[in-house]
Amino acid sequence: MRILAIDTALGACSACIFEVGQTEPLARESIPMERGHAEALLPLVDRLTSHVDGGFGSLSRVAVTVGPGSFTGLRVGIAAARAIGLAAGIPVVGVATLSAYLAPLMAAERRGLFTAAIDAKHGQMYIQAIAAGGRTVIPPGVMGYREAVRLLGSGPLLISGTAAPMLTAEARAQGVEVIVSDDAPGPDIAWVARLGAIADPAQALPKPLYLREPDAKPQDGAKIARR
Repeated sequence: MRILAIDTALGACSACIFEVGQTEPLARESIPMERGHAEALLPLVDRLTSHVDGGFGSLSRVAVTVGPGSFTGLRVGIAAARAIGLAAGIPVVGVATLSAYLAPLMAAERRGLFTAAIDAKHGQMYIQAIAAGGRTVIPPGVMGYREAVRLLGSGPLLISGTAAPMLTAEARAQGVEVIVSDDAPGPDIAWVARLGAIADPAQALPKPLYLREPDAKPQDGAKIARR
């Protein structure tokens, strides 16, 4: 199985082409950016496919990060993934951003509580925490840093995600040990591909995963009355 993985959920525009059974992607590229994913993504994908035998025609599946993340970024990646899947006649699966951050921590078999933390602004973060053996300590959700540290317990913690520095600072201020703190602007795109390879297309749908309501609210008070 050959997978095209796409991530535009956060502060990077990334894609790779991954062959199941291989240890590294056949081609990969990641560009740190806060804006401009829509303009950067398709040329990036075109560059990748031009470097592998068979190009688009060799793809078996598309995997795309579905959130949590930037509202605009998510829609850019998901729309592109769906379009590619439709054009190539192949399935498209969604991969949760928190899961993509957690996967390499768990694969390394380190000692500690595996924690993915993404900055949700306004003093909050999107978080998920899993103990050794797969026990869920904090299910995917949004909360403040102090509350998260209280739920995480005594540690040690292994933290990955854009909110890692803030969560690490709060944890250490409360005397909790942090042994890994990785603030990569986006998940490792190869892990997005690996998770996409094992996802069930009937369950892992390519649609946005929102853990809270959008910041922008409709201005109902300014509506013009209908006649």
